[in-house]
Amino acid sequence: MENVQNHIKFSRKDSTKFFRILNKRVNSYFKDNNIRKTGNWKLHLKAVFMFSLFLTPYFLILTLDISQWWMLLLTVVMGAGMAGVGMNIMHDGNHGSYSSKKWVNKFMGGTIYVLAGNVYNWQVQHNVLHHTYTNIHGHDEDLDAGRIIRFSEHAKWYSFHRFQHYYSVFLYGLLTFNWALTTDFKQTKNYLKRKLSYGKMPNPVTQWSIIAITKLIYVSIWIVIPMLILSIAWWKILIGFFVMHYTAGLILSIVFQLAHVVKETEMPLPDETGSMKNTWAIHQLFTTVNFSTKNRIVNWFTGGLNHQVEHHIFPNISHIHYTNIAKIVKETAAECNLPYHEYKTTRAAIIAHFKHLKQMGAKPAIS
Repeated sequence: MENVQNHIKFSRKDSTKFFRILNKRVNSYFKDNNIRKTGNWKLHLKAVFMFSLFLTPYFLILTLDISQWWMLLLTVVMGAGMAGVGMNIMHDGNHGSYSSKKWVNKFMGGTIYVLAGNVYNWQVQHNVLHHTYTNIHGHDEDLDAGRIIRFSEHAKWYSFHRFQHYYSVFLYGLLTFNWALTTDFKQTKNYLKRKLSYGKMPNPVTQWSIIAITKLIYVSIWIVIPMLILSIAWWKILIGFFVMHYTAGLILSIVFQLAHVVKETEMPLPDETGSMKNTWAIHQLFTTVNFSTKNRIVNWFTGGLNHQVEHHIFPNISHIHYTNIAKIVKETAAECNLPYHEYKTTRAAIIAHFKHLKQMGAKPAIS
């Protein structure tokens, strides 16, 4: 990470030696079992499935003579596939954990362009700001929903927040739709100005050119081509485009929120010198929660994003290994008398998230 302008310092004092012990044990697990920390055939097979789930309905819509209701249903399937590609393929690729080969990771990370996003923006927001400053208000942009949703007690309260546990779910579906329309332009302007990067700082002209070209290609693939091929009203194509994005956005947003925006997770602030109470690794334990880790379908579809504790401590290990190293992480945290938050079911995590939203939406007591 280079040129990060967040003057936050994590503590280096850890009397329990938590991360040193944990890292040694996890490394031993991979060495003893003679396996790589990156993806394997299981991930490659999943990549084929997720891309098929995402792209096959698109080609069926363009080539088959089917009813418009079937077309609409297929856009929902495309949205689920879009979320699947994002969580399983793009995510590992941009963390450098999909493959041991850099070019493969770069290619898989680049699949964010067919999801309407941008590699540079995503790596800064996710790899730098979110993974480094997890749940720290004003630094982790995943906590920033503008004025419309109040995730943290440190955010300013408005009277309409009293209803946010009702209306928030409708806004969650707009996540990737906003990527396509406005977010990438705002983030590029902001990150370039702040000189934020993940690795080498990009040339501004190159970055803006990539944004312009990829957006044009994106609009051509998902809107222009269907309008040229399909003999249906243009506004119906736009509805299908919106439904695809809304499905993907809803899935992605809810999965993300369950990991960090619940009652159990802390949202600590640095002191006046910019120092945090805990080391970075221990900070992740206090600010992150797992959910539904015993559910094989959830494990498989979410790309291990339900194993957020493991992912946040070891972001460069592929998600296919999280179930196996979770026991090591949990036992080490217990030995060091540190928290390891988890909800047994997705339903319990969803209930906890919306209870938290309701609590954050209530008018703060005057101190």
